[in-house]
Amino acid sequence: MNKGGGGMVYVLGLIGALVYYIQHTTSFGNGCLGVLKSLVWPAMLIYQALAYLKM
Repeated sequence: MNKGGGGMVYVLGLIGALVYYIQHTTSFGNGCLGVLKSLVWPAMLIYQALAYLKM
């Protein structure tokens, strides 16, 4: 069975998003929100891309 590398790409993106959001926090609440945002970053990326392309 051939497994793709999409899981690893997601994990690296998750870590990158987590670091980005945590670096820009000013309170504990914003840090918690940053952790949640880092879990759903692919959905936000696709939504923004489709909004930009007006699809």
